Amino acid sequence: MNTTVSHQTECASLPILSSRNHGWENILVEQFQHPAGEGKCHYSDEHTICLSLVSRPVRLLQIKAGKTYAGLYGKGDISITPAKEPFFARWDGDDHYLEIRIASRFLQNVARETINNNPDHLKLLPEFRTRDPYIESIGMMLLCELKHENLGGRLYIESLANILAVHLLRHYCAAKPRLSISEGGLSERQVLQVLEYINEHLNQDIKLANLAALLDMSQFHFSHLFKQAIGTAPYQYLLQQRVERAKQLLKQTDQLIMEIALECGFSSHSHLSKQFRQFTGMTPKAYRVN
Repeated sequence: MNTTVSHQTECASLPILSSRNHGWENILVEQFQHPAGEGKCHYSDEHTICLSLVSRPVRLLQIKAGKTYAGLYGKGDISITPAKEPFFARWDGDDHYLEIRIASRFLQNVARETINNNPDHLKLLPEFRTRDPYIESIGMMLLCELKHENLGGRLYIESLANILAVHLLRHYCAAKPRLSISEGGLSERQVLQVLEYINEHLNQDIKLANLAALLDMSQFHFSHLFKQAIGTAPYQYLLQQRVERAKQLLKQTDQLIMEIALECGFSSHSHLSKQFRQFTGMTPKAYRVN
């Protein structure tokens, strides 16, 4: 699956943070903050989720799908606008929100891999103001990645995008599809095949699609079965292995920590240090002399 996100908008405001140059596929995440005003948007190929981050509620008028909604939006409130649906909003105070745009073709591909009926006719329903702790949690994890330079890596982002897509299919479609979840886990041969691939490519930007293709299955099913077999998500296992490789190199070589970081698949010295501290409770430098 290699669907890219296209961008069509009439919104003029610039985001505080954006994933646009992060190399994330199928999903665009942007943080906005602006004073009272109004705006209209139209994304032809993307479904849009807006998660409110306001410190105090703001009154908002929305018009979409031929309907109008006016009311207070507080932190954690969510609106959903399907692709091709024009959207107008007017707000009377400082607004602060996270916008998540997910490619409609990507949602169709996830549906094709997880349900039996034709996904081309799936209709996502608009939501004006709802609460969804699951989407809020995913949104905050994506925001954390934006703020901390994508520390979890592309595998982490792809996993979150797949989870979000499945959640939308389950809860926000006109006809609730029956999602098929493969059971039984992975065979020992399959597990070893994936673990060997990860071990041999630790210094590369491993994608969820790469791992799923090894076993000729969808990304969603692969993630589910891998966690069943290993007890941890693919991106968590990858981080663990990168830290373990770094620990070996720190003890067995005199390489610079920056060189070790790159050899283990981290983007920088600071990237390695943050993950290393999270797993071991100490910095790479302290571990080396300990």
